[in-house]
Amino acid sequence: MSVEALLPSLNRRIVGIEETGIVRVAQHGWGKEGLIPLWFGEGDLPTPDFICRAASDALMGGETFYTHQRGIDPVRDALVSYMNRTFGTSMDKSRVTLTGSGMAALDLVMRVMIEPGNEVVVVGPVWPNIYSVVQSNGAEVRHATLSLGADGWSISVEEILAAVTDRTKAIFINSPGNPSGWLMESAEQKQLLEAARARGIWIVADEVYHQLVYDRDVAPSFLQLAEPEDRLFVINSFSKSWLMTGWRLGWITHPFGLGDLLAKMVQITTSGSPQFLQRGAVEALTHGDAVIADLRERCKRGRDIVFDRLEAWPEVDAARPKAAFYAFFRVNGAGDSVELAKEIIDKCNVGLAPGEAFGPGGDGCLRLCFASKPETLERAMDALAPLLGKGAQQ
Repeated sequence: MSVEALLPSLNRRIVGIEETGIVRVAQHGWGKEGLIPLWFGEGDLPTPDFICRAASDALMGGETFYTHQRGIDPVRDALVSYMNRTFGTSMDKSRVTLTGSGMAALDLVMRVMIEPGNEVVVVGPVWPNIYSVVQSNGAEVRHATLSLGADGWSISVEEILAAVTDRTKAIFINSPGNPSGWLMESAEQKQLLEAARARGIWIVADEVYHQLVYDRDVAPSFLQLAEPEDRLFVINSFSKSWLMTGWRLGWITHPFGLGDLLAKMVQITTSGSPQFLQRGAVEALTHGDAVIADLRERCKRGRDIVFDRLEAWPEVDAARPKAAFYAFFRVNGAGDSVELAKEIIDKCNVGLAPGEAFGPGGDGCLRLCFASKPETLERAMDALAPLLGKGAQQ
């Protein structure tokens, strides 16, 4: 029996989810000799030794059994301590649940919150998995689209609220934003939070890049404004700030009283994150500030290398972001961004992510991750120049 014959008997919502353009482009380039891969959201540094040692010691010490669904007490204590000193908050661990990645956190939140027929307003262009999560749960996305101007990507709170209907269950905000580097300022967060309270709408805030900002110490967080009972889920991850993408650890900050519900959802999915990995997470939270500072400086240098070139290329519209580690730029006259990204692989041997993967507003755009070492970025920009830098003064 063919796969095509089996698909109609499966969950139509899941079968109907298309593969992202990022993966389609990566499949085109995987295995190509000498290719510079800047298409995914990670740099080229491994997890620091002190974090790895803590996990290794716990593994060799026998911490390999089932553990608490929401995370062991030391990791939840460390999470609360980290957030309180980072954001100036005063929360306790009853509001924190550890998850098997930021993606798992987002999936759990959507599964406990949305139902078929609901709508979720999504501010984008944005990391495409949010679209798939909403769709797989039977809800619909309504788009609130950022615009690219001289000062970067932006949107007003009024434009976000204009997408709200009587079927809206939640508003999804990714700030700092992937791929745009868009940053929602505290005054705008306050305005949106007050509007959501008045309408009984949830806010789901993906704040994974909160430490990767270049004009201040940390990005504004909804946690600094919200009351403990507000309809607010904040998603975070160990992946970016502590160079732990492969560890698959994240966390949710949620209202009082929802811990048991989220524990139940963890139980029927992963049953909890490995305890030995959680020991590494404790080390990252407790002793990882220097890692964050070094990464921020590395990314700031990478941003300047990339944008010094992009801003000189006449056929490219780009604005230096305040946050995250991506260049998300428009190529004038470009059509299908997936085909453009494939052409760049074939002609330049550089892997970039296509803008169309990130939803409306991404057409004709490309995303480049500048978290890699400077020499890699220099080589990539040299390779891109003949195709994207046409007409630039030499």
